[in-house]
Amino acid sequence: MKYIIIGLGNYGHMLAEELSVLGHEVIGADVSASRVDSIKEKIATAFVLDATDEQALAALPLSGVDVVIVAIGENFGASIRVVALLKQQKVAHIYARAIDNVHRSVLEAFDLERILTPEEDAARGLVHLLEFGSNMETFRVDTDYYVVKFAVPEKMIGYYANELNLDKEFGLKLLALKRAKTLKNCLGISFTEHDVMNELPENDQVQASDELVCYGRYKDFQKFWKAM
Repeated sequence: MKYIIIGLGNYGHMLAEELSVLGHEVIGADVSASRVDSIKEKIATAFVLDATDEQALAALPLSGVDVVIVAIGENFGASIRVVALLKQQKVAHIYARAIDNVHRSVLEAFDLERILTPEEDAARGLVHLLEFGSNMETFRVDTDYYVVKFAVPEKMIGYYANELNLDKEFGLKLLALKRAKTLKNCLGISFTEHDVMNELPENDQVQASDELVCYGRYKDFQKFWKAM
């Protein structure tokens, strides 16, 4: 896919670099020449321009990309103006970063495809790490319900899949189990990869390297984790 990222600060820079590593074509733009210089070798193209200027913004190939991401955060006025100009140019797919609730509320008025809240997401991830003491990946479905992937707790190792009873005991639905396997790359170096096991045989025992993917209310995850 092709992306334009406007704003190459810490967040925009990392976003552009990671998308490029994954094989996407990324065009970056920022008013700062030093920011552009720091990333121009890592992405397809980078421009030094003021995206709040209508003529400068029109120089970007807005109609030739899949998504335009406004990664400007600190300059509230610049962020809103760039989004307004993109809507004026009838750009179909716009993502924009919001740094607080006021910023988000204003962006919501533009009916964007997605509003990004990296600071909020990072804070929530840290809260989960501090609360559960384990690395987790979470997806919030709504205020109360989450999908969570986590390493299997030590107390569950050796149990059969039909003995977990997560639904009856904790109100959590087990969606999948990911099982680790060791592979070797073309250089003969070993690495670990997890495969999803959507169906669990009744005689299959939970292993130490497994990961569980569950769905349920946040308070039920808290109850489950305390029991572990």
